Amino acid sequence: MLRVEALRRSYGGRLVVDVAELELRRGEVLAVLGPNGAGKSTLLRLLLLLERADAGRIFIDGAEVRAGDVATRRRMAAVFQRPFLFSGTVSYNVGFGLGARGIRGTERDRLVRAALDAVGLAALSGAPVAILSGGEAQRAALARALVLSPELLALDEPTASLDVAVRRRFREDLERLVRSEGRSVLVVSHDPADAFSLADRIAVMEAGRIVQLATPAELVLAPATPFVAEFSGAELLLDGRVTTLDPPLVRVAVTPDVALWAMAGTTGGIRAGHRVHVAYRPEDVTLARVDADAETSAINRLPLTVAALAPSGSLVRVRLQGSIQLVALVTARSAETLGLAPGAAVVAQLKASAMHAYRAD
Repeated sequence: MLRVEALRRSYGGRLVVDVAELELRRGEVLAVLGPNGAGKSTLLRLLLLLERADAGRIFIDGAEVRAGDVATRRRMAAVFQRPFLFSGTVSYNVGFGLGARGIRGTERDRLVRAALDAVGLAALSGAPVAILSGGEAQRAALARALVLSPELLALDEPTASLDVAVRRRFREDLERLVRSEGRSVLVVSHDPADAFSLADRIAVMEAGRIVQLATPAELVLAPATPFVAEFSGAELLLDGRVTTLDPPLVRVAVTPDVALWAMAGTTGGIRAGHRVHVAYRPEDVTLARVDADAETSAINRLPLTVAALAPSGSLVRVRLQGSIQLVALVTARSAETLGLAPGAAVVAQLKASAMHAYRAD
């Protein structure tokens, strides 16, 4: 559906976007994920043909397109982080684009009703937009985009301006709506939850560049860099030094008394003596009582002490201290069964396949 080649954009001499290649397949949901300042919004404006690139090419269905191409822009629709709604009713806003395309009367009304039904705003059709909550305004903006049946739907930070409860419900509805009619969808977000819940593939962006493009599962199982690992939910341990190679595993001394087995990262050859970072995900840490039988395949077993506990959604985030510091995510029931409390002694267990070592340079 969409392809980018050597796309570059600078502001004031600073390179903001430097994307060698990127593709959005027809019917695919692709997320561009990265922190604030990574260049995501600029990339989105370039792809929506709202801004001209300094270099590079953009193709839609194999044909090169340029900024200001009105005919191509009519094949796209976007919903931005803070929806701009015109004065008037909800139905007027949703039908505005249809009127601009010459669709009026009963056909316009039918399409507007269908779009409002899809986003759950049918009861507010005649309401003035001034009374809408943040979540309702975002739904109205989404309906205004969907009613045009765009071939490419772009969502810019779709949940960032919503509170936690509204964000969760809106994201659930987005999961359903973005899959309808087989359209191609581009999601731009700094929130991994948006990307992981909505996308078929995720392009992780750092300092204007795409540093990894993979499925959500691949990002979790094989993050290409420490940045990708950390941004997709991993934790970083203290630096360590490789003592043993047993491909694809490496043994890393993280303190004089503690060594851990981990998978060698997917970029950069790791050799004995190299200084590395070791990344893991808190949900991959399992906890056991000190006196429990060691029936586990986890090669890394560390006696530690609970430093603190904090609720994290439906889970409990457990901060551990001792020879090294770790964070674990466990269910509330597990925390109760294990008798977790500050000062409690536990054994933290981590499979080597759940840990990734990256060259520190």
